[in-house]
Amino acid sequence: MLESLQELLPLLIPILIIELGFRIFAIIDIVKEDRRVKIQNNKIIWVLIVALVTFGWAIYFLFGRDD
Repeated sequence: MLESLQELLPLLIPILIIELGFRIFAIIDIVKEDRRVKIQNNKIIWVLIVALVTFGWAIYFLFGRDD
């Protein structure tokens, strides 16, 4: 079991780093002053979605931005 996890780590680490980068980028995008978001323009809800939901950043970029 431990050996299979050690084999997967070189694959998982870059994926986790990319996921973290997208989360940070989405949160920075949300808190910009000129950014408008959907759901009654409530940025706190979107920050929580991005921070707590797996692939929450993708949900935000697809459905949350009000361009």
